Amino acid sequence: MSQMTELMIDDDRPYWNMSIEPKLNTPEMREIQEYKLKKQIKRLREGAPYYSQLFKKCSVHEDKIKSFEELRHAIPVFTKKDWRELVQRYEGNIIEAVDQLIPVNAYTDLYLMSTTTGTTGEPEPYAMTKKDVWDVYGEVLARYGWRCGVRQSDRVLLAFGLSMFIAGVPTIAGFWKIGCLVLPVGAEAGTERILRMANYFRPTVLIATPSLITYLIDRCPDILGKNVGELGIRIIMCGGEPGAGMPQVRQKIESAYGARLFDLGAALGVSCWHEEYQGMHQVGDDFQIFELVHPDTKEPLPFKNGQQGEAVYTMIDGGGWGWVRHSMGDIMEIYTEPCPCGLSGFRYKVVGRTDDMLKVKGVMIYPSMIRSVVESFVPRVTTQFRIVLDEPPPRVAPPLKLKVERGEGFPPEKLEELATEIGDSMSAKIKIRPKIIWMEAGELERSTYKGKTFEKTYEKK
Repeated sequence: MSQMTELMIDDDRPYWNMSIEPKLNTPEMREIQEYKLKKQIKRLREGAPYYSQLFKKCSVHEDKIKSFEELRHAIPVFTKKDWRELVQRYEGNIIEAVDQLIPVNAYTDLYLMSTTTGTTGEPEPYAMTKKDVWDVYGEVLARYGWRCGVRQSDRVLLAFGLSMFIAGVPTIAGFWKIGCLVLPVGAEAGTERILRMANYFRPTVLIATPSLITYLIDRCPDILGKNVGELGIRIIMCGGEPGAGMPQVRQKIESAYGARLFDLGAALGVSCWHEEYQGMHQVGDDFQIFELVHPDTKEPLPFKNGQQGEAVYTMIDGGGWGWVRHSMGDIMEIYTEPCPCGLSGFRYKVVGRTDDMLKVKGVMIYPSMIRSVVESFVPRVTTQFRIVLDEPPPRVAPPLKLKVERGEGFPPEKLEELATEIGDSMSAKIKIRPKIIWMEAGELERSTYKGKTFEKTYEKK
């Protein structure tokens, strides 16, 4: 799509890419994926040493593999453990390790390097050529923005972390493709500067983590002497952590800002305009094949409505993203039936992360499950909590300790009764009854990046 075409596009059309997006999650798209997959296998076999050896060992060749179903049973899942071992093999030389995985030269052909946040360990790199930045990731972000209602006339304040994060600098390309003015303030600037820049430049779109978006509500009156609803923001796009899909968080943010909240990320997806959260529509089928595997055995799981498992990705387009059955550790639930909103793409919800899974009396618990229950008690509590771990996870000796902030103005004499209510709710919904440790409103540390979930006391011993 040329720049001239972009400037003349119809603002009322439902999709950014009208030739591809209507085909998402259809038999026709599967044919496109299979065609691209064979080309990608050839590129990796000829240009990526790691995959060249793996394909030879697993008898994988583009002329023999007839479908992705065959590939997923032939190639093992690439995990964070595999990445760490590869880096160790090259004595910590990240560029050399990356060079083994991609079908281009890591020393001469890459345009941009970004990473995961690394909140649960060493960050993993996204090795991006110019094609990856503009035609793959930038294209996906343009599809996100368009579905959220972002148009050329919008001013976009980007408050994700800019320091190497995939959600930072690379995200700018998508909004440039739409034609927006981008204000790259970044989470590193801190809440005061973010709010002052918002007051100066009056963005219509704000992009950040739910933690930061919520924290700005509390800080805006102190810093600017006004409420966030007076800043003129009409669209908020959140990612990086749970929150945008939770009714209590969504209601608080949308009512405070007078804006519409959208959830994005994790698997090239974005939520829709439907009144009830329907999960995120995956909009990148032409760039990536998505599958689910069993979190423990890594055995392939059926791609069907309501299926839950560990998300695994295979890139079939681009330059430096040479992923084949690559796991980022996310546990998801997918929905293949049509969305009530009418837009294309299968949908998914992030249930948790393999790194964050806890086992209490044999019950598998993810922080998002706990968050959902805690936030259902707002405003009697704030949205802040911490899971206290006295021993390394995943096993937790019951009861699970949970620090929770009481809501401002909630009477201390009623906290015991409230703790019982929360315990009853968690027992009914996630089969655990935690020990509640009450904190004052604002006592738990806030973050401009991802919100903190765990307090690991065992690391201080």
